[in-house]
Amino acid sequence: MTKWFDYSFLAFGLLIQVVTYFISLSAGVPVSPVSLVSGCLGVCSVCLTAQGNIWTFFFGFAQVGTYTYLCIEQRFYGEIAINAYYFLTMIYGVYAWKRRLRGDEQTVSTRSLSMPVFGVIILATLFLSGLVGVGLAAYTDDTQPYLDAFTTVPALVAQVLMILVYREHWFVWLAVDVLSVVLWLRAGDFCMAAQYAFWCANCLFGLHRWKSLINHQS
Repeated sequence: MTKWFDYSFLAFGLLIQVVTYFISLSAGVPVSPVSLVSGCLGVCSVCLTAQGNIWTFFFGFAQVGTYTYLCIEQRFYGEIAINAYYFLTMIYGVYAWKRRLRGDEQTVSTRSLSMPVFGVIILATLFLSGLVGVGLAAYTDDTQPYLDAFTTVPALVAQVLMILVYREHWFVWLAVDVLSVVLWLRAGDFCMAAQYAFWCANCLFGLHRWKSLINHQS
């Protein structure tokens, strides 16, 4: 039943990407084929992350490349910078996840932060996001500086927590994904907006799945 749900959820995410792409084209909205490719790669990557499957990094590397191209077109400088960061951290992530592989040698043992520690992380993240937003608005031609900042800084934090297999990263990703839906809707790229909408649902799935993968001794 678990495998059936995993494959069905993945297929649903891919279907959303394809349908959104062709609806956009039929409505006369100019959408790059790269958006479709990036969206499909992203769906595969996050679904595997939710499963705690180390193969997430294979699709993650490919998605970073295509998504960076789209961000360059939109002049989303924060998003461009964070994708370079994703690439570097995923290299370490392969090593870190390999060390925590479970018996099946594909999924990892996860862990959880204490509430006080997580609360401090959230407050610091919000403060830094505000500072970055001010900087982007003042010194760049970023088309959406504050949304860009509040999807960039929290994503940096979420990525670190994900690499270190802390379950709380899903809460941070959920906030990032909701704001990213707004970001790409305002940019007119409905494939990317659809990708992030699906990622919101995947965050809830990931929260549930990672709870069952927690190693209470770690």
